[in-house]
Amino acid sequence: MSKGIRKLNAVVAKLLGSKGCPWDREQTHKSLIPYLREESDELADALKGGRWHEIEDELGDLLFHILFHARLGKRRFNFNTVAESQAKKLMRRHPHVFGRTRSFRDAQEVLANWRTIKAGERALRAKEVADRAIRRGSAPPTRFKEGADRATRAPRRRR
Repeated sequence: MSKGIRKLNAVVAKLLGSKGCPWDREQTHKSLIPYLREESDELADALKGGRWHEIEDELGDLLFHILFHARLGKRRFNFNTVAESQAKKLMRRHPHVFGRTRSFRDAQEVLANWRTIKAGERALRAKEVADRAIRRGSAPPTRFKEGADRATRAPRRRR
């Protein structure tokens, strides 16, 4: 981990520690959603305006959220597992860059392949979740089927 990431991670750990900030310690993944959206919107505005000093600041705010959520999820995941998972996903979704011989004519063909890969990943994840639920004797959640359906649609564009 870089020096900056280590330092920010230490700050987040202290904020969430027993002698940290009471407000931060009360937060949950769900309670942070409005703040995450706000920071994302602020980054989008800075990007649209080409305001580079604000872009750096807003990227930092999002990085803080990522580390904060990773620490909140410490029993299930952490920053390193999130980063490793993302690296693997990007490599899977870019076979034309990471080792496979397939090439694409244009960006549209890449996007079509990306959608196919993503749909397959969602379907596999839905099966894994359903199998786990069945082993525990509960009904599988329907949200994973909806997620698999969503994966085949075009990405949504925000404002």
